[in-house]
Amino acid sequence: MRFSAFGGPEVLEIQEVPTPEPGPGEVLVEVYAAGISPVETAVRLGTNADRWPVEFPSGQGREFAGVVAGVGPGVTRFRRGAEVMGYVARGAQATHVVVPEGQLLPKPISLSWEVAGSLYVAGTTALGAVESLNLGRGDLVVITAAAGGIGCLAAQLAKARGAEVIGSTADERFDFVRQFGVVPVGYGPGLAERVRAITDTPVTAFLDFLGGQADEAAELGVAPTRVFTTTDWAAVEDHDAVKLYAGDTIALGRVAQLVADRQVRLPIADVFSLGEIGDAYRQLDHRDSAGKIVIGMKLVEYKGQKVKPARLKQQDVTIGVPTPHDRVTVEDVLPPVIGDGRARRLRTGPIPQVVAAAAAVPPAG
Repeated sequence: MRFSAFGGPEVLEIQEVPTPEPGPGEVLVEVYAAGISPVETAVRLGTNADRWPVEFPSGQGREFAGVVAGVGPGVTRFRRGAEVMGYVARGAQATHVVVPEGQLLPKPISLSWEVAGSLYVAGTTALGAVESLNLGRGDLVVITAAAGGIGCLAAQLAKARGAEVIGSTADERFDFVRQFGVVPVGYGPGLAERVRAITDTPVTAFLDFLGGQADEAAELGVAPTRVFTTTDWAAVEDHDAVKLYAGDTIALGRVAQLVADRQVRLPIADVFSLGEIGDAYRQLDHRDSAGKIVIGMKLVEYKGQKVKPARLKQQDVTIGVPTPHDRVTVEDVLPPVIGDGRARRLRTGPIPQVVAAAAAVPPAG
């Protein structure tokens, strides 16, 4: 996926390019899933081109998960066929991507492709924010866009350290954020007033994942050094807020293990095909999705399904090829070499005496 001019999702287009070749210390990965984030929207719009320079035509996306398709000279940690997750500077939204070996990790077996492929940006940014603020008991943090991928992860990490969390979100997402122990408040002007209506406890930190909320943080009395933002450069320049960045492979490994151990959860809001990436970003820009939006490269279609193929949450992670098939009974597909045959005998009668026939063969020698 590339774009050759600044603009909205309409500038995105699929381009056929030669499969890249891994150089020394690099790994070629076939991408199965890639996450999207608001920072990519900001980069593509060109609103801060001096801070996020773009060379056209530009790829898009940082995080992904997939299978190693080749390795360059000097690579020792990964072999062809290994399941991995990682990140690049830009260009992860593609069928194949070349990655420095040091920016890859083995994918934990318990992580789905969708989660593994969309964890880097949200997970490492949330972890960095919570740990930089040293949140813990006695802290009250306000998180904007609390239902989004980074917001719900930051909320869970803050709660795990003993902090209390108030999160802004769309009204229909109130129950969603409550499941993480977040006290919800609505979007829109007057956030500080709504927070004060909930509690008299002083707010000690403010994580603005929505953008444009620095004035609300100041009204709540939060020190500028404890106001963090991901995309709001004006807040950084005019209000001395702190700019957040994604972390490194070590941080990714820590978050991945927390998710694999079910200490925190990364909900998946929706999965789009690569060809529908424009729709994916339009949904993201509404900023009311429950969790992460993911681009899936291998979506499966089943006969009789009620969901469009581009909206399926399950991907083809075992065979790698969509397999349309007719409806069959269990007995029709049960291999005769599995079990003792009693399941098949219920429908088909006695099974051949394969074992007895085999026993009649004289032993070798």
